[in-house]
Amino acid sequence: MERLIKQVTDSLMKAGLVEVEVSARHVHLTAEDVEVLFGKGAVLHPKRPLSQKGQFLSEERVTLAGKKGKMQRVAVLGPVRSATQAELSVSDCVALGVQAPIRESGDIEGSGEILIEGPAGTLQISQGAIVAHNHIHVPTQTAARLGLKDRERVSVKILSERPVTFEDVIIRVREDFNFKMHIDFDEANAASVKGFTLGKIIKHT
Repeated sequence: MERLIKQVTDSLMKAGLVEVEVSARHVHLTAEDVEVLFGKGAVLHPKRPLSQKGQFLSEERVTLAGKKGKMQRVAVLGPVRSATQAELSVSDCVALGVQAPIRESGDIEGSGEILIEGPAGTLQISQGAIVAHNHIHVPTQTAARLGLKDRERVSVKILSERPVTFEDVIIRVREDFNFKMHIDFDEANAASVKGFTLGKIIKHT
């Protein structure tokens, strides 16, 4: 069975097809901010692994607050990072009353401010609220086989009952990546992404 799965996966990859995953709103926290929100000595407790190696959904949850409202039980992803950030959809920003630019994860300089509430404390971050730019995680070997380069921009046609082509999708190449495309819920709803969905990578000439 494992051999069959690998053969199917290799065939899809050779055809330039990538699995599309939907990323819900979530936050990344520094070790210091974990303690602010959950108490001195607190750490993140893994609930289940995510598709990218070493990344996990934690047991911890927070509340996000903006000028217009709050969102409770927002997921916290681990492990801890060097900077705290909240990744939202455009719809989330409208509901919260938060101004957040479209950025790559980690690019938070000059981004939106937001209030993060935990059971032990509250954190007002002056920057860190972003709408994550859609992107594809590509392992180094796969990138070489497909002729893709780190930071390259491509288009991706979503193969669903409501096909949508996303332009300006960022390629991110790293040895330990798993081959997945990440979009947010707004993008998923626009393309009617449900369950297992593939996207066709279209290189720009």
